[in-house]
Amino acid sequence: MGEAALVEEKKENPMRRIRVEKVVVNSCIGASGPRLEKAAKILEMLTGQKPQFRKAKRTVKGFGIYRGQPIAVRVTLRKQKALEFLEKALKAVNNAIKASSFDENGNFSFGIREHLDIPGTKYDPELGIIGMDVSVHLSRPGLRVTQRRRARSKIGKSHKITKEEAMEFVREAFGVKIIEE
Repeated sequence: MGEAALVEEKKENPMRRIRVEKVVVNSCIGASGPRLEKAAKILEMLTGQKPQFRKAKRTVKGFGIYRGQPIAVRVTLRKQKALEFLEKALKAVNNAIKASSFDENGNFSFGIREHLDIPGTKYDPELGIIGMDVSVHLSRPGLRVTQRRRARSKIGKSHKITKEEAMEFVREAFGVKIIEE
């Protein structure tokens, strides 16, 4: 078997297909109260899921943040909802992501300055404007063996997603332009 035949065989293998495992949308307001509640309503409106409130890990008196105080909201999207939101979020950043946004495990993150940049979003003066971070986790089938509780195991080095494979997947699947620094 030649080297070209091995490469073709790897591409056809269904266990080698890369997929979007989850999309996490995070908005850190830095204070509890009405601004955080408004941010939660905006995230719920954008994603169709109820957001989770995140608490401060430590006290920073200069910013008026105290340990245990809710300061951020986040939503985790999976399957079809994740793909739909990701397509909208990528349009908000003009389908362009920096190469430095990708990590060594094939995951990537990007920020959206204003939620109004997302197509189909209307401004509501009562809620205001928030920014958000979008983190995308890519995986291949079989990753669960590293995360399950019973009979946990490791996956081989060739099965892990590299930075280059993730960039190629995002280019092909979503038509994203990768910006090199």
